[in-house]
Amino acid sequence: MNPDLAIARRAKLKPIVEIATKLGIPEAQIEPYGRHKAKISRSFLQSIEDRPPGKLVLVTAMSPPPAGGGKTTTSVGLSDALCQLGKRSIVCLREPSLGPCFGLKGGAAGGGHSQVVPMEDINLHFTGDFHAIASAHNLLAAMIDNSIHHGNPAALDLRRVSWRRVMDMNDRALRAITVGMGGPANGFPRESGFDIVPASEVMAILCLAESAEDLRRRLAEIVVGRTRDERLVRAGELEAAGAMAALLKDAILPNLVQTLENNPAILHGGPFANIAHGCNSVIATRSALRLADFVVTEAGFGADLGAEKFLDIKCRQSGLRPDVAVVVATLPALRYQGGASAKALHQPDPAAVRAGLRNLRRHLENLRGLFGLPCVVALNRFDSDTQEELALVSALGEECGVPVVSATHWADGGAGALPLAEAVLGQINHHESPARLLYPDEMPLTEKLDCVARKVYGADGISTNDSINRQIAALETGGFGKLPVCIAKTQFSFSTEPAAVGLADGHTLKIREIRLSAGAGFVVAICGDIMTMPGLPRTPAACGIDVDEHGLVAGLS
Repeated sequence: MNPDLAIARRAKLKPIVEIATKLGIPEAQIEPYGRHKAKISRSFLQSIEDRPPGKLVLVTAMSPPPAGGGKTTTSVGLSDALCQLGKRSIVCLREPSLGPCFGLKGGAAGGGHSQVVPMEDINLHFTGDFHAIASAHNLLAAMIDNSIHHGNPAALDLRRVSWRRVMDMNDRALRAITVGMGGPANGFPRESGFDIVPASEVMAILCLAESAEDLRRRLAEIVVGRTRDERLVRAGELEAAGAMAALLKDAILPNLVQTLENNPAILHGGPFANIAHGCNSVIATRSALRLADFVVTEAGFGADLGAEKFLDIKCRQSGLRPDVAVVVATLPALRYQGGASAKALHQPDPAAVRAGLRNLRRHLENLRGLFGLPCVVALNRFDSDTQEELALVSALGEECGVPVVSATHWADGGAGALPLAEAVLGQINHHESPARLLYPDEMPLTEKLDCVARKVYGADGISTNDSINRQIAALETGGFGKLPVCIAKTQFSFSTEPAAVGLADGHTLKIREIRLSAGAGFVVAICGDIMTMPGLPRTPAACGIDVDEHGLVAGLS
């Protein structure tokens, strides 16, 4: 059995009512989903709106290797450590997607002795939020084709319908499809495709909405396509927003669970950072800040993707600002970024670590210099670590003026992250200036893309074509020029080439597609070969997942 699953199975979970009581949430103000998970009621969330917020800790990372770097595990361990220090702390995370669970990356409930539980429920269907988001998204898709079938009153140009369908599974065969085949009764044939649920604009809207009312307003603003004369057609014109909001009435409520140490955890929303904005919901983060002195949250993948979007999209729209950034690094990640083979990442290689430090250094320089965030490096420990390699990371920290703290939370839970928690508290106590955003709203879209490319990715600029330039110009003319940009690209490199590890000097940001997310409030630039519908690897994790005769799931990680 996978060690993470075995540890989770041995956990002594408390009834979710006790976890809620620890936060001051009355039993009548939660909506239980079984004994160990619940949604926090709308009325309670409204009752705490005037409370002063706590401190926000953003956990991000250097560019990861294929197996990841342990951001969720570090987030959970850090929050448990803060609780051990007598602080009132909540870890606030995204929900896992079924795609990675059955694909390559595995689940997203943490690992070892730093997990959120019930792990099996969280990694599979949880409270049904992803299903609700997929249903709302696909309802709109069905209403679009139904409107076209019944006379097309919105005058949609079939060549310019931009709303695709979604499912929460990696299925490359559905990336490009033809719908409406089979004769007049089935509608009009047109090209379309599927994205994975974490890439859905409905997911982004749920995670950026301030309230149920704001959610419905944003849903109505979704642009589904254009007419022949380039007029935008929105979901509101198709009268779809109300029904979509009805499907999401429970999904908009944050989910309360617990860590292995019976400390509170809120999980809500789950956009990927390599193809979306990579942050949990504003409602969850803001609610947690009103319930605790410290909230530990994460942004997906490396700081170039997750942290930049957390700040330039989520913080820009919500007014939230993190007080400190924890940058997770591992020696396997440093070896990978230093050129070591993916098959040799757990073999000591000081030369590769030394070369990989360039990647970590740039992330630190970005967070501190561009965004004004104090940083702590959390060195997530592995058995294969050597003292020589650890010393190299410590030396970089001293050179940059950033604390580097070894953490053993995977093996030791919160106790293994106590030095990390103390370093985080020290940085918060000595830093008062709010984090900055990278660019102003007024900057044109092309300049925003170029700004992120040059300043964050270290690129020489962006690469577009005439079609992309026309799309951007049309967005500017249409009044969308003040929106932030959401760059979809590989997580393994600063560039659009996954194999260009380290700093990837001399590259350009290759933009191949522009998508407008008017309801979410940003413009997506799809770069390189990144896909908004991932595929499964040669041997998917699903091959090792099963159910035994007692109904227990085996093989989850």
